[in-house]
Amino acid sequence: MVKHWRMDREEKYEIVEKWFLKDLEMIDGKEADTDNPYFDMHFHKVYNMEAYSCASKYTFARTLNKLNAMYLKKDFKIVNFDDTYLNDDSIWSSSNRDFLVVMRVCFYASNLLCLSLCRLS
Repeated sequence: MVKHWRMDREEKYEIVEKWFLKDLEMIDGKEADTDNPYFDMHFHKVYNMEAYSCASKYTFARTLNKLNAMYLKKDFKIVNFDDTYLNDDSIWSSSNRDFLVVMRVCFYASNLLCLSLCRLS
């Protein structure tokens, strides 16, 4: 865990605590249905954490899950997260979110075009 602060124009970082992935037992997202950046990391004790945003919380969980799959392959629990956003193969995952926004804008633009071309009697 890194502490970050700014002094004048200089940014400072300090390593406050270190954990090993092999010791991580579970990540608890607390509430899967709400947009909140809080989560708990369960090691030998529980650490309450706050991410920068809900999106960064999910990115962090996905990263830990990938690291575990690549190197440790241990039973790793991720609870109270929306599974749709945790899986990279999902169309709703963060890497495809820009594409979805563009698709939605195009859909609305085509609807507006159709409506503008319709004759009103």
